[in-house]
Amino acid sequence: MSILAAKGLKKYYRSQGGYFLRGRQFVRAVDGVDIELKKGMTLGLVGESGCGKSTLARLLLRLEEPTAGTLEIDGTDFLALRGGELRRARRKIQMIFQDPYSSLNPRLTAGSTIAEGIKIHKLARGAGVERRVVELLDKVGLPRAAYSRYPHEFSGGQRQRIGIARALAVEPDIIVADEPVSALDVSVQAQVINLLADLQSDLGLTYLFVAHDLGIVEHVSDRISVMYLGRIVESGPAVELFSLPLHPYTEGLLASIPSAKPGDRVRVAISGDVPSPVDIPAGCAFHTRCPKAFDHCSTETPQLREVSPGRYTACWLHVD
Repeated sequence: MSILAAKGLKKYYRSQGGYFLRGRQFVRAVDGVDIELKKGMTLGLVGESGCGKSTLARLLLRLEEPTAGTLEIDGTDFLALRGGELRRARRKIQMIFQDPYSSLNPRLTAGSTIAEGIKIHKLARGAGVERRVVELLDKVGLPRAAYSRYPHEFSGGQRQRIGIARALAVEPDIIVADEPVSALDVSVQAQVINLLADLQSDLGLTYLFVAHDLGIVEHVSDRISVMYLGRIVESGPAVELFSLPLHPYTEGLLASIPSAKPGDRVRVAISGDVPSPVDIPAGCAFHTRCPKAFDHCSTETPQLREVSPGRYTACWLHVD
Protein backbone atom coordinates (compact mmCIF):
# COMPACT_ATOMS: atom_id res chain seq x y z
CA MET A 1 0.00 0.00 0.00
CA SER A 2 1.19 3.51 -0.81
CA ILE A 3 2.02 5.76 2.11
CA LEU A 4 1.64 8.82 -0.16
CA ALA A 5 -0.24 9.09 -3.43
CA ALA A 6 -0.69 12.28 -5.44
CA LYS A 7 -2.62 12.41 -8.71
CA GLY A 8 -2.90 15.24 -11.20
CA LEU A 9 -1.25 17.82 -8.94
CA LYS A 10 -1.12 21.26 -10.52
CA LYS A 11 0.18 24.61 -9.37
CA TYR A 12 -0.38 27.65 -11.57
CA TYR A 13 0.83 31.13 -10.66
CA ARG A 14 -0.65 34.25 -12.19
CA SER A 15 1.98 36.04 -14.25
CA GLN A 16 2.70 39.72 -13.68
CA GLY A 17 3.56 40.25 -17.35
CA GLY A 18 0.60 42.53 -18.03
CA TYR A 19 -0.93 43.28 -21.43
CA PHE A 20 1.67 41.54 -23.57
CA LEU A 21 1.06 38.19 -21.85
CA ARG A 22 -2.72 38.35 -22.26
CA GLY A 23 -4.09 34.89 -23.01
CA ARG A 24 -1.12 33.12 -21.41
CA GLN A 25 -1.03 34.76 -18.03
CA PHE A 26 -0.28 31.67 -15.91
CA VAL A 27 3.05 30.10 -15.00
CA ARG A 28 2.46 26.33 -14.99
CA ALA A 29 5.01 25.41 -12.33
CA VAL A 30 3.50 21.94 -11.75
CA ASP A 31 1.22 20.68 -14.47
CA GLY A 32 -0.49 17.39 -13.66
CA VAL A 33 1.99 15.27 -11.67
CA ASP A 34 1.39 11.80 -10.24
CA ILE A 35 3.63 10.68 -7.35
CA GLU A 36 3.49 7.44 -5.36
CA LEU A 37 5.63 6.53 -2.34
CA LYS A 38 5.67 3.11 -0.75
CA LYS A 39 6.77 2.76 2.87
CA GLY A 40 10.52 2.56 3.37
CA MET A 41 11.44 3.50 -0.21
CA THR A 42 13.37 6.48 -1.56
CA LEU A 43 12.05 8.20 -4.66
CA GLY A 44 14.53 10.52 -6.35
CA LEU A 45 13.07 13.53 -8.18
CA VAL A 46 15.45 15.10 -10.70
CA GLY A 47 15.42 17.77 -13.38
CA GLU A 48 16.98 21.08 -14.38
CA SER A 49 16.55 24.22 -12.29
CA GLY A 50 13.09 25.70 -12.79
CA CYS A 51 11.38 22.43 -13.73
CA GLY A 52 9.06 22.55 -10.69
CA LYS A 53 10.75 20.09 -8.30
CA SER A 54 10.75 22.37 -5.25
CA THR A 55 7.22 23.60 -5.96
CA LEU A 56 6.01 19.99 -6.05
CA ALA A 57 7.80 19.32 -2.74
CA ARG A 58 6.01 22.27 -1.12
CA LEU A 59 2.65 21.08 -2.47
CA LEU A 60 3.11 17.68 -0.85
CA LEU A 61 3.49 19.35 2.55
CA ARG A 62 0.77 21.91 1.82
CA LEU A 63 3.21 24.74 2.32
CA GLU A 64 1.44 25.86 -0.85
CA GLU A 65 -2.05 24.86 -1.91
CA PRO A 66 -2.40 23.10 -5.28
CA THR A 67 -4.46 24.55 -8.08
CA ALA A 68 -5.86 21.08 -8.82
CA GLY A 69 -5.27 17.42 -8.06
CA THR A 70 -5.56 14.99 -5.16
CA LEU A 71 -3.17 14.02 -2.37
CA GLU A 72 -3.56 11.15 0.08
CA ILE A 73 -1.26 10.30 2.99
CA ASP A 74 -1.86 6.95 4.67
CA GLY A 75 -5.20 6.73 2.88
CA THR A 76 -6.41 10.10 4.22
CA ASP A 77 -7.37 12.97 1.91
CA PHE A 78 -4.64 15.39 2.99
CA LEU A 79 -6.07 18.31 1.00
CA ALA A 80 -9.44 18.10 2.79
CA LEU A 81 -7.96 18.55 6.27
CA ARG A 82 -8.26 21.84 8.13
CA GLY A 83 -7.27 23.29 11.51
CA GLY A 84 -6.30 20.81 14.19
CA GLU A 85 -6.75 17.80 11.89
CA LEU A 86 -4.26 19.26 9.42
CA ARG A 87 -1.78 20.12 12.18
CA ARG A 88 -1.90 16.55 13.51
CA ALA A 89 -1.58 15.05 10.03
CA ARG A 90 1.50 17.18 9.31
CA ARG A 91 3.38 15.07 11.85
CA LYS A 92 3.46 12.35 9.21
CA ILE A 93 5.37 14.37 6.61
CA GLN A 94 8.25 16.76 7.27
CA MET A 95 10.80 18.62 5.17
CA ILE A 96 14.55 19.12 5.08
CA PHE A 97 15.25 22.41 3.32
CA GLN A 98 17.95 23.24 0.79
CA ASP A 99 19.69 26.09 2.62
CA PRO A 100 20.67 24.97 6.12
CA TYR A 101 21.21 28.57 7.27
CA SER A 102 18.15 30.47 6.01
CA SER A 103 15.85 27.62 7.13
CA LEU A 104 16.88 28.16 10.77
CA ASN A 105 15.73 31.05 12.94
CA PRO A 106 18.94 32.94 13.89
CA ARG A 107 17.36 34.01 17.20
CA LEU A 108 16.66 30.46 18.37
CA THR A 109 19.24 28.05 19.74
CA ALA A 110 19.53 24.61 18.16
CA GLY A 111 17.74 23.14 21.17
CA SER A 112 14.83 25.58 20.89
CA THR A 113 14.54 24.97 17.15
CA ILE A 114 14.27 21.21 17.57
CA ALA A 115 12.00 21.49 20.62
CA GLU A 116 9.46 23.66 18.80
CA GLY A 117 7.70 20.79 17.03
CA ILE A 118 7.80 18.60 20.15
CA LYS A 119 5.98 21.30 22.13
CA ILE A 120 3.45 22.12 19.40
CA HIS A 121 2.41 18.49 19.08
CA LYS A 122 2.67 17.89 22.86
CA LEU A 123 4.98 14.90 22.46
CA ALA A 124 6.78 15.64 25.75
CA ARG A 125 6.63 18.04 28.69
CA GLY A 126 9.07 19.83 30.96
CA ALA A 127 12.38 18.04 31.31
CA GLY A 128 11.16 15.42 28.86
CA VAL A 129 11.45 17.95 26.02
CA GLU A 130 15.13 18.57 26.73
CA ARG A 131 15.82 14.84 27.00
CA ARG A 132 14.16 14.25 23.64
CA VAL A 133 16.15 17.08 22.01
CA VAL A 134 19.44 15.72 23.37
CA GLU A 135 18.53 12.28 22.00
CA LEU A 136 17.89 13.79 18.57
CA LEU A 137 21.15 15.74 18.63
CA ASP A 138 22.99 12.53 19.36
CA LYS A 139 21.10 10.69 16.61
CA VAL A 140 22.26 13.22 13.99
CA GLY A 141 25.83 13.29 15.28
CA LEU A 142 25.90 16.54 17.29
CA PRO A 143 27.15 16.93 20.88
CA ARG A 144 24.94 17.88 23.82
CA ALA A 145 26.71 21.27 23.91
CA ALA A 146 25.00 22.14 20.60
CA TYR A 147 21.72 22.54 22.52
CA SER A 148 22.47 26.09 23.63
CA ARG A 149 24.33 27.33 20.54
CA TYR A 150 22.94 29.55 17.77
CA PRO A 151 22.95 28.83 13.99
CA HIS A 152 25.86 31.17 13.23
CA GLU A 153 28.06 29.11 15.55
CA PHE A 154 27.77 25.98 13.38
CA SER A 155 29.25 24.91 10.06
CA GLY A 156 26.98 24.29 7.06
CA GLY A 157 26.97 20.54 7.61
CA GLN A 158 26.16 20.94 11.30
CA ARG A 159 23.28 23.30 10.47
CA GLN A 160 21.84 20.74 8.11
CA ARG A 161 22.06 18.13 10.87
CA ILE A 162 19.99 20.48 13.03
CA GLY A 163 17.46 20.71 10.20
CA ILE A 164 17.33 16.92 10.03
CA ALA A 165 16.85 16.67 13.80
CA ARG A 166 14.03 19.22 13.60
CA ALA A 167 12.32 17.14 10.91
CA LEU A 168 12.67 13.98 13.03
CA ALA A 169 11.40 15.65 16.20
CA VAL A 170 7.72 14.96 15.47
CA GLU A 171 8.38 11.32 14.50
CA PRO A 172 7.30 11.52 10.83
CA ASP A 173 6.80 8.66 8.40
CA ILE A 174 7.83 10.66 5.30
CA ILE A 175 10.72 13.06 4.81
CA VAL A 176 10.80 15.39 1.80
CA ALA A 177 14.46 16.34 1.30
CA ASP A 178 14.65 19.35 -1.03
CA GLU A 179 18.22 19.54 -2.36
CA PRO A 180 19.50 18.73 1.16
CA VAL A 181 23.22 18.62 0.26
CA SER A 182 23.53 21.04 -2.68
CA ALA A 183 24.77 23.89 -0.45
CA LEU A 184 27.40 21.73 1.28
CA ASP A 185 31.02 20.85 0.51
CA VAL A 186 31.55 17.54 -1.26
CA SER A 187 33.08 15.81 1.77
CA VAL A 188 30.21 17.01 3.98
CA GLN A 189 27.66 15.90 1.38
CA ALA A 190 28.80 12.30 1.81
CA GLN A 191 28.44 12.52 5.59
CA VAL A 192 24.88 13.86 5.37
CA ILE A 193 23.88 11.30 2.73
CA ASN A 194 25.21 8.48 4.92
CA LEU A 195 23.36 9.94 7.92
CA LEU A 196 20.07 9.99 5.98
CA ALA A 197 20.62 6.38 4.91
CA ASP A 198 21.29 5.29 8.51
CA LEU A 199 18.20 7.10 9.77
CA GLN A 200 16.06 5.47 7.11
CA SER A 201 17.35 2.05 8.14
CA ASP A 202 16.87 2.70 11.86
CA LEU A 203 13.49 4.46 11.74
CA GLY A 204 11.85 2.99 8.62
CA LEU A 205 11.53 6.40 6.98
CA THR A 206 10.23 7.04 3.48
CA TYR A 207 12.08 9.70 1.45
CA LEU A 208 11.29 11.93 -1.48
CA PHE A 209 14.79 13.09 -2.41
CA VAL A 210 14.77 16.18 -4.65
CA ALA A 211 18.05 16.96 -6.39
CA HIS A 212 19.73 18.02 -9.61
CA ASP A 213 22.88 15.94 -8.97
CA LEU A 214 22.16 12.62 -10.67
CA GLY A 215 25.21 10.97 -9.12
CA ILE A 216 23.77 11.46 -5.64
CA VAL A 217 20.27 10.48 -6.72
CA GLU A 218 21.54 7.23 -8.23
CA HIS A 219 23.29 6.41 -4.95
CA VAL A 220 20.31 6.98 -2.65
CA SER A 221 17.19 6.14 -4.69
CA ASP A 222 15.12 3.02 -5.23
CA ARG A 223 13.12 4.69 -7.99
CA ILE A 224 13.65 7.92 -9.91
CA SER A 225 11.19 10.32 -11.53
CA VAL A 226 12.47 12.83 -14.08
CA MET A 227 10.69 16.18 -14.28
CA TYR A 228 10.66 18.70 -17.12
CA LEU A 229 8.65 21.95 -17.20
CA GLY A 230 6.20 20.87 -14.54
CA ARG A 231 5.60 17.29 -15.73
CA ILE A 232 7.06 13.85 -15.08
CA VAL A 233 8.56 12.60 -18.36
CA GLU A 234 10.10 9.35 -17.12
CA SER A 235 9.95 7.15 -14.02
CA GLY A 236 11.41 3.78 -13.14
CA PRO A 237 13.78 1.79 -10.93
CA ALA A 238 17.05 3.68 -10.43
CA VAL A 239 19.30 0.93 -11.82
CA GLU A 240 17.22 0.48 -14.98
CA LEU A 241 16.80 4.20 -15.61
CA PHE A 242 20.54 4.81 -15.43
CA SER A 243 21.44 1.79 -17.56
CA LEU A 244 18.77 2.33 -20.24
CA PRO A 245 17.02 5.73 -20.20
CA LEU A 246 13.84 5.87 -22.30
CA HIS A 247 13.28 9.61 -22.69
CA PRO A 248 15.74 11.80 -24.66
CA TYR A 249 15.66 14.33 -21.82
CA THR A 250 16.82 11.66 -19.36
CA GLU A 251 19.59 10.70 -21.80
CA GLY A 252 20.71 14.32 -21.90
CA LEU A 253 20.75 14.62 -18.11
CA LEU A 254 22.87 11.48 -17.84
CA ALA A 255 25.25 12.80 -20.49
CA SER A 256 25.79 15.90 -18.35
CA ILE A 257 27.27 13.86 -15.48
CA PRO A 258 31.04 14.53 -15.31
CA SER A 259 33.04 11.49 -16.41
CA ALA A 260 36.63 10.48 -15.70
CA LYS A 261 36.72 9.08 -19.26
CA PRO A 262 34.95 11.57 -21.53
CA GLY A 263 35.92 9.55 -24.59
CA ASP A 264 33.70 6.69 -23.44
CA ARG A 265 30.57 8.82 -23.45
CA VAL A 266 28.20 8.17 -26.35
CA ARG A 267 25.16 10.16 -25.22
CA VAL A 268 24.64 13.73 -26.40
CA ALA A 269 24.15 16.43 -23.78
CA ILE A 270 21.08 18.68 -23.94
CA SER A 271 21.38 21.80 -26.10
CA GLY A 272 19.46 25.06 -25.85
CA ASP A 273 17.68 26.73 -22.95
CA VAL A 274 14.63 25.65 -20.99
CA PRO A 275 11.50 27.34 -22.46
CA SER A 276 9.53 29.75 -20.31
CA PRO A 277 6.88 28.08 -18.13
CA VAL A 278 4.61 30.95 -19.17
CA ASP A 279 4.83 29.88 -22.81
CA ILE A 280 5.39 26.11 -22.87
CA PRO A 281 5.79 24.74 -26.42
CA ALA A 282 2.85 22.87 -27.92
CA GLY A 283 3.02 19.09 -28.08
CA CYS A 284 5.91 17.58 -26.18
CA ALA A 285 7.47 20.44 -24.21
CA PHE A 286 10.94 19.01 -24.83
CA HIS A 287 10.67 18.83 -28.64
CA THR A 288 12.42 22.20 -29.17
CA ARG A 289 15.61 20.75 -27.63
CA CYS A 290 15.22 17.08 -28.55
CA PRO A 291 17.64 15.58 -31.10
CA LYS A 292 15.12 12.79 -31.84
CA ALA A 293 12.01 14.93 -32.32
CA PHE A 294 9.76 14.39 -35.35
CA ASP A 295 6.64 16.19 -36.65
CA HIS A 296 4.13 14.58 -34.28
CA CYS A 297 6.14 15.74 -31.24
CA SER A 298 5.23 19.39 -31.90
CA THR A 299 1.47 18.83 -32.27
CA GLU A 300 0.30 16.43 -29.55
CA THR A 301 1.37 16.08 -25.91
CA PRO A 302 2.46 12.53 -24.97
CA GLN A 303 1.02 11.16 -21.74
CA LEU A 304 3.03 9.27 -19.14
CA ARG A 305 2.42 5.56 -19.77
CA GLU A 306 3.88 2.22 -18.74
CA VAL A 307 6.03 0.86 -21.57
CA SER A 308 7.52 -2.08 -19.65
CA PRO A 309 7.00 -3.40 -16.09
CA GLY A 310 7.70 -0.51 -13.71
CA ARG A 311 8.99 1.77 -16.49
CA TYR A 312 6.99 4.86 -17.45
CA THR A 313 7.74 7.53 -20.03
CA ALA A 314 5.98 10.36 -21.85
CA CYS A 315 7.58 10.12 -25.29
CA TRP A 316 6.20 9.39 -28.76
CA LEU A 317 9.25 7.22 -29.47
CA HIS A 318 7.82 4.59 -27.12
CA VAL A 319 4.24 4.27 -28.31
CA ASP A 320 3.22 1.02 -30.01
